[in-house]
Amino acid sequence: MESGGYRYIPGVKQYSAGVAALPGYRIERARFSRPVPIKDGFDLIGKHLESIGRPLTAFCACELRSPGQFSEEGFIAFNEAYTSRLREWQIMSGDDNPVGRANVCPEFDVPAEPSFYAFAYTVEDKDAAPSFVIAGSGEAPEGKGNYQDHIVRLGELSTDAMREKAQFVLDEMERRMAHFDAGWADTTAVQVYCVHDFHPFIREEMGARGVLRSGITWYFNRPPVMNLEFEMDCRRVTREFVLEA
Repeated sequence: MESGGYRYIPGVKQYSAGVAALPGYRIERARFSRPVPIKDGFDLIGKHLESIGRPLTAFCACELRSPGQFSEEGFIAFNEAYTSRLREWQIMSGDDNPVGRANVCPEFDVPAEPSFYAFAYTVEDKDAAPSFVIAGSGEAPEGKGNYQDHIVRLGELSTDAMREKAQFVLDEMERRMAHFDAGWADTTAVQVYCVHDFHPFIREEMGARGVLRSGITWYFNRPPVMNLEFEMDCRRVTREFVLEA
């Protein structure tokens, strides 16, 4: 997405696997002071980009919050509505979606409808250090047609099963970062979305890999699709702020 100042890892129709700023640009992240319904959120994002002199195509990643986990069919319907706005903004062409995304479901302070929690965009900066945002991933490979047939240890919640789910997600984060010649040592933030106890293997699985260098932010949230139990995303972004909503 050269017009937006970033490159991306091709993913699935609903999102890319991650984005990185092109030379001469940096990525910034804004978190809304409260979750904002999707339609209103797009309007506020557009106004923010206009206020700083950036085109709509600078919008490169987002974090969503939904009322509850989707069925496979419900997730498809939601994504059709979401991507229609990206087409209007001339960000998405065909089924090629460059925007990275995480979409999770809070157990507390549940939004009434799918909402924006945070978003990222590029700004011009000729001296910028590399920046990237890796999209959220749960414990199933993308692009397989459905999740249920491919979820790691489907329906299992033992410590051993949760460890295996986490290993899959950690490996996927590393695969995506490697696309940008980056790793855990480059991250400024790592986020975990899970409502189950993953503490028994934090030291061995996360500490040993270097995930904890900047700590982790744990959201008591579920991944967006039924039967997914563990999701992560990560980023290298040097400027973040809260946008009043």
